[in-house]
Amino acid sequence: MLHTVNKSPFERNSLDACLGLAKAGSAILLIEDGVVGAIKGTTIESKLTETMQSSKIYVLGPDLAARGLSEDKLVDGIQVVDYGGFVDLAAENTAVQSWL
Repeated sequence: MLHTVNKSPFERNSLDACLGLAKAGSAILLIEDGVVGAIKGTTIESKLTETMQSSKIYVLGPDLAARGLSEDKLVDGIQVVDYGGFVDLAAENTAVQSWL
């Protein structure tokens, strides 16, 4: 399953809920304001690192750039995708769950 999270983890608990409920093998894509959750040194970093033991986490590059954030600030292991990569993730997974 592909999980998309579009809210900042510092404003809503969507990412935390997603990380707690996503099953092993899931793909998690941070989009819109959700991309700020992928930045190193935050309170959510350890949860992301733990989740990456069994699932893949991605961020949408254009949303990262739109917020003035660079890829070198991401938690190690998080992959950046473009819009084509977003489409590929949606096509590769049997379902998409949006966390609002």
